[in-house]
Amino acid sequence: MSGHRGLRVIPTWRHGQERLYVCRPDGRNIAWYDREAARVNLLSEGEQEEVLQALGPFLTGSVAVGPPPVPTPAELARLSLHPDDDLAPNRPGEALLIALDREPAPAHRLRPDPRRRALTAEQTVGEALDHLDGAGWHALHSVPLPGGDRIHHLVIGPGGLFAVHALYARKQRVRIDDPMVVLGRHDPAPLLRDLRSRADRASYALTAEVRPVLVLTDPAALHVTAPPRGVRVLELAVLGDLTRLGGQLKPADVEALHAMARDRRTWERV
Repeated sequence: MSGHRGLRVIPTWRHGQERLYVCRPDGRNIAWYDREAARVNLLSEGEQEEVLQALGPFLTGSVAVGPPPVPTPAELARLSLHPDDDLAPNRPGEALLIALDREPAPAHRLRPDPRRRALTAEQTVGEALDHLDGAGWHALHSVPLPGGDRIHHLVIGPGGLFAVHALYARKQRVRIDDPMVVLGRHDPAPLLRDLRSRADRASYALTAEVRPVLVLTDPAALHVTAPPRGVRVLELAVLGDLTRLGGQLKPADVEALHAMARDRRTWERV
């Protein structure tokens, strides 16, 4: 991060691509540099000289400078979002990565830290969801809810909105008897009830229907006693089937909901 006359340059990454945002001291974005497009997009032409000076150390080769190409309302909302409130840069498993960094498992622990398996599941599912981006879908990861709860992945696209929960099930038998989920030899847990609750909270926050999805990573076997109420259960290999769903949201609606969902403040009162 660097600055010029109070301006800050903040790098962000999404799908391996870097953008550099230029912010005022109050956190408001006034420009961004898209390396791939070799373009500096200005929201305020009167500050072009200051913006280019702040970006000076980062610019490579010749770049185009000018206003952004006809921004949508959703794009403007995103650009005005303070970086600290933007959930879009979250990595899959972001909350677990931070927790493991702050409180690593004791070195003398004999059994693997269960958080590691949970992290593997979130990262595997999250990476698969990120690949849906080219099909008109957006995925947000580790969406925080009040009380310390969170949604592993929130997916928004033509087929609607989905709150996705990743469950590590590698080489284990899974039995689902709504609302209970039994993983291997573990005790039954009312996971489906919890997933419906999180989806309901997300629906309230976004004023749009959010449907819960449970994704199992490589189970040895799956037995479902009866179709769970309102919860879609998928194995990782068929997660891409979500892209075949359509007819629910127009592209402009997808972008508007994504802009709302990526704002951390949207989730503060649910």
